[in-house]
Amino acid sequence: MKLNKPIRRSDIVFLVAAVFMIGFIVGSHLSYNAPVEKEVVKYIIANFTEVNGTSVEMLVPAVDQSGRGVVARLVTTIKPGSGLVLVNVNDVFAQQVMQFSGRVAAAAAVGFSKIELKNVDIIYSVIVNASSIEGPSAGAAMALSIIAGLENKTLDKDVMITGTISENGTIGQAGGIFEKAAAAKAAGIKTFLVPEGQSLENNVFRERSCRAFDSVEYCAVNYIQKNSNFGEILNMTVVEVGSVEEALRYFESK
Repeated sequence: MKLNKPIRRSDIVFLVAAVFMIGFIVGSHLSYNAPVEKEVVKYIIANFTEVNGTSVEMLVPAVDQSGRGVVARLVTTIKPGSGLVLVNVNDVFAQQVMQFSGRVAAAAAVGFSKIELKNVDIIYSVIVNASSIEGPSAGAAMALSIIAGLENKTLDKDVMITGTISENGTIGQAGGIFEKAAAAKAAGIKTFLVPEGQSLENNVFRERSCRAFDSVEYCAVNYIQKNSNFGEILNMTVVEVGSVEEALRYFESK
């Protein structure tokens, strides 16, 4: 679709509403990959992320449809506007779950920074080399990226986080922790932040013990359960965090 004349903000809001209405009617399996819709999405994103905006880039872990850990690039842009919050993945509007997570993350950022967002627009752009990513576990990263943009903070690129977010800034549990940690390790991340209670892997170890009796050696094999920190398994630092405030300390540690 070729757009030959400027589109007003009201027109853009109408287009966004129309896309979501279609998705609601047709169902969650609707594909947004049609060429015309992709052109509209690209036009919207291009216009929302133009000059006068502040962008914060972070690496975030995810799990694709096949269960593999992948690393995505999250670019959060904050610019003057009217309180609009959008999430797009690879230039396609994200599913409703991720859109909701983006809005909750914005509310958490407001609660932490005490800066209102009614006069700005927030656009999360997720770039990932995967056909699909699942779950709202980028919520904590989204909230941190907004805080960094609003408060002009520089986030440590050697730190990565996974976890859902609530409006009060609490970081909640996420899935696929080991797969995400392994992907983070492969990407060169040194410190991986996870929700409370999710830093351990339950492993079963085989232990063989022997003792002598009347010159005969008797041996037995025992299986012992042991909780191992993901960091020990992957040779990296894995830390549990319970809130945005706590996580921010690690991203600002340098």
